[in-house]
Amino acid sequence: MTVSERALGRAWVGVGWFGVALLVYLSLTPTPPEIPLEQGDKIGHVAAYAVLMLWWAQVYLTPKRALIAAALLALGVALEFVQGWTGYRNFEYADMGADLAGILLGWTLAPPRLPNLLALSKRWLG
Repeated sequence: MTVSERALGRAWVGVGWFGVALLVYLSLTPTPPEIPLEQGDKIGHVAAYAVLMLWWAQVYLTPKRALIAAALLALGVALEFVQGWTGYRNFEYADMGADLAGILLGWTLAPPRLPNLLALSKRWLG
């Protein structure tokens, strides 16, 4: 593995952790962005968790995907409890279900169904 491939891998992981931090922030901010549709917040949950699962699945292939999925689900459940404790956000089981739906969607779309963008990027650099 070349230096540029390692750097790209580290950058990919860094962006993934930024995504996790952004998810935590948006989950706990008093004024989250609104999706102007009925059940728009559920769409946001599905999309956020699908993107994170798909992103991390580019880095960690099949054997670790179950761990990634479990970690994302645990994060979603924990964030729901914290939201309930804030006094300005609501605890909702439906949000946990939307998180799980997003995780399953991201897993389903992950390589080999869609191309591994990280691996393709490394090839393009090499």
